[in-house]
Amino acid sequence: MTQYREILRLHNQGISISSIASCCECSRNTVKNVLQKAGELGIQWPLSADVTDEKIRRLLFPMSIPEGNRKQPDYEYIHKEMAKSGVTLSLLWNEYCEQCRQTGGMPFMYTQYCKHYREYAAQTKATMHIAHKPGETMQVDWAGQTAYIIDRDTGEIIPAYIFVAALPCSGYAYCEGFLSQDQESWTAAHVNAYRFFGGVTRILVPDNLKTGVEKPSWYSPVINRTYHELAEHYGTAVIPTRVRAPKDKASVEGTVGAVSTWIIAALRNAQFFSVSELNATVREKLETFNTRPFQKKAGNRQSVFLEEEKDFLLPLPEKPYELAIWRTAAVAFNYCIQVDRNFYSVPYAYIKQRVDVRVTRSALEVFFQGSRICSHPRITGKSGQYSIMTEHMPDGHKQYLEWNGERFIAWASKIGHCTEVVVRGILSSFSVEQRGYRPCMALLKLGDKYSVSRLEAACQRALTYTPRPGFKSIQSILATGQDKLRQDDSPEQKQTDDHGFTRGSSYYGRDE
Repeated sequence: MTQYREILRLHNQGISISSIASCCECSRNTVKNVLQKAGELGIQWPLSADVTDEKIRRLLFPMSIPEGNRKQPDYEYIHKEMAKSGVTLSLLWNEYCEQCRQTGGMPFMYTQYCKHYREYAAQTKATMHIAHKPGETMQVDWAGQTAYIIDRDTGEIIPAYIFVAALPCSGYAYCEGFLSQDQESWTAAHVNAYRFFGGVTRILVPDNLKTGVEKPSWYSPVINRTYHELAEHYGTAVIPTRVRAPKDKASVEGTVGAVSTWIIAALRNAQFFSVSELNATVREKLETFNTRPFQKKAGNRQSVFLEEEKDFLLPLPEKPYELAIWRTAAVAFNYCIQVDRNFYSVPYAYIKQRVDVRVTRSALEVFFQGSRICSHPRITGKSGQYSIMTEHMPDGHKQYLEWNGERFIAWASKIGHCTEVVVRGILSSFSVEQRGYRPCMALLKLGDKYSVSRLEAACQRALTYTPRPGFKSIQSILATGQDKLRQDDSPEQKQTDDHGFTRGSSYYGRDE
């Protein structure tokens, strides 16, 4: 706004129009017009303190339209549109003027339109220096650039992803290479970073990647379950950055850039054949990076960390965090769940329920609605193995486990000697004795259906046919009633006596 009070004050002191225009940063015509209007209205210096430049403007130029009466553009909309390809301020100003004509508003001129937008954009891009407390925050991220290792057998070039962690207070950094950015690598990187720093910060600031945050949200992001367990183990709090707001972790973003230059780019001509070789060299470069002197202050990252921040870190737990992967599984009718192609039992009461499974390197835990219902040592080796606990079985299945060969033989001996011989023959016919339990059980259960006396008789008759009769043959004997016949009264003989006839020699033509 034009400085009307200053123009009148300088004119009262006898300053020339050119000098007034230079001091008030306005044109000479503006100064002439103000002085002419003030003379016509009798406005002279000195003026009271309550007479502002706005009041003077209204007195001198009552017909002019103030900026306050003009239609204000939607600067937020302009800012978003300017990010799109091909959109210019000139285009947006024309659209703005068209809207003003339709609504009856008074638009800004193009120069004022651009001026106000630039002021808004400058305020939007404003930055603030944040004074970080020692030992409070650790910021983590993956570097955009990758290192490479070479497969010894095929010569294939395999990318290695660099994890970077930084302490904002001192700038002390840690980095390590991994062959993937999966949950296991992400978790191992944090464990190694805390071990490198020798302590734990109170706050952990990651990006909104899936291995850290399952569901980004402005107010209450959903933290990955494994990541949440890691934070609980180390006693820290995970506070992710806002979506598309890298300034929330500016320290690690700057460190990523420095690491990309002083470590990754410095290794561009080196060849590595394993991740361990790469990380050994990265550790050497990291030591050099952390001990590089600051340009604008005394010391380096390592010295500031040791002097000002290390003592404020929380102590490490007795044992490092063990990676745990969470999965869901359905309990089958055999009261087992399948994890990595192996099977683990759960209490049979949870059949057809969905359960949460926590898998570590050495153990497997099963949870239902947040409560742990069982755990198993993790099965290693070939797939298809079972880990079944007796207490998870129904009572009928527990009784089945109590059966053995001696018990079947003792049961058969109570029925009769022939039944015992048949049972022994069935058990000995299998290379694994347990495979004969079901046929023996089925055989002995025939005594409940046909009576034990008939079962003994059927076994006796079956032994006359073969020394090792099976369950099917004895079942057939009982079903057809052959056990009721006398030993010398076979079905063939009975059929011959009832319906047979004897042909004489005359029938075959031997009389001649």
